[in-house]
Amino acid sequence: MLDVKYVLANLDKVIEGLRFRNAKVDFDKLRELSTERREKCQRYDQLRFEQRQASDQMRSLSKEEAVELRNQLKAMSSELKALDARRSEIDEELARMMLYIPNIPDPEVPQAPDEESNREIRRWGTPKTFAFEPKDHADLGEAHKILDFERGTKVSGARFTFLKGDAVRLELALIQFMLDCHAERGYELVIPPYIVNRASMTGTGQLPKFEEDAYKTNEDMFLIPTAEVPVTNLHRDELLTPDQLPIKYAAYSACFRLEAGSYGRDTRGIIRQHQFDKVELVKFATPETSEAEHQSLVNDAEEILKRLELPYRVMLLSAGDMGFSAQKCYDLEVWLPSQNCYREISSCSNFGDFQARRANIRYRTPEGKEKTAFVHTLNGSGLAVGRTLVAILENYQQEDGRIRVPEALKPYLKRDFIG
Repeated sequence: MLDVKYVLANLDKVIEGLRFRNAKVDFDKLRELSTERREKCQRYDQLRFEQRQASDQMRSLSKEEAVELRNQLKAMSSELKALDARRSEIDEELARMMLYIPNIPDPEVPQAPDEESNREIRRWGTPKTFAFEPKDHADLGEAHKILDFERGTKVSGARFTFLKGDAVRLELALIQFMLDCHAERGYELVIPPYIVNRASMTGTGQLPKFEEDAYKTNEDMFLIPTAEVPVTNLHRDELLTPDQLPIKYAAYSACFRLEAGSYGRDTRGIIRQHQFDKVELVKFATPETSEAEHQSLVNDAEEILKRLELPYRVMLLSAGDMGFSAQKCYDLEVWLPSQNCYREISSCSNFGDFQARRANIRYRTPEGKEKTAFVHTLNGSGLAVGRTLVAILENYQQEDGRIRVPEALKPYLKRDFIG
């Protein structure tokens, strides 16, 4: 959430900053409320001043004058209560509207409306040239009887899949491998709850705007769309100390996304599922160090792809392609031979104090014991496990149909081939 005082004082600047953020916000209404609030505050201060002056004059007045002044004071008191009540109503309405306003992009972010203006930062690895026509992961999975789409649909519906046999072993190996790699790089390992309350979803920006994309229980609880939600809220309403920062967590979880309206995309295979596994990286940093921590976060996610020897590229997203809460985001895109293109496998975002302001996560600044500020939060996939499995199946397939196991995973799988 943006600072409401900053927004009201710099409304034109904020509107310009959000030009490509697809913000469905009634800025005219915001301006009207801002003007009305300022007028109400000015009238309130004026009345309070007149009330104090009138009270000071009371002793020097005659009985008749005093009665008249008391009536005036009573009228002032009634107006003050009405002004205060209206000001509270305006503040509540402003707070509600602020929950729907996305984060303002960092100056480095390309100011454009969609992914066409995303900027490539670097590439690593060379896409493999096959001496045969490479199959996609869905055909490979069915051929080896390790991905069962038909029964997944029968049991749960579209976009649910049974992983079987070697797919299960590969999925679990990838999870353990990723957690081990991130633990080596200083992350504390976490397995969070998979169900969270409304406050947690609001704290990271999923609510209220994206409630239709979330799986919800009868008790107003939500299945997590990513471990970002519970892990970021791990420190909700807490006051951290400077020596605690940065805090780094690597969390494994299943993720659940309804993704309303996305049924035309990736209907085949397991690239876009309603349930999937992910290892998430979450950081808490000071404003002064958050940019460096962001670059480090991207490098940590890249390290997984490098160790698995999967070609990828890093993209800086444009303003219109970023998530609601992000102020700057890099996507890692892995090469998929069957599609002859790079596909997203991780998004690494710096949110500034946007989430921390919503979740009330502060730290005590070194300048003074009484001075506090909001932390900066960051997160990124390290990586999406299912999509990593897809990339391995496709990039390591052999002409005889077998899948070669990446060197980095052999200590976990204890074999050279799948199939």
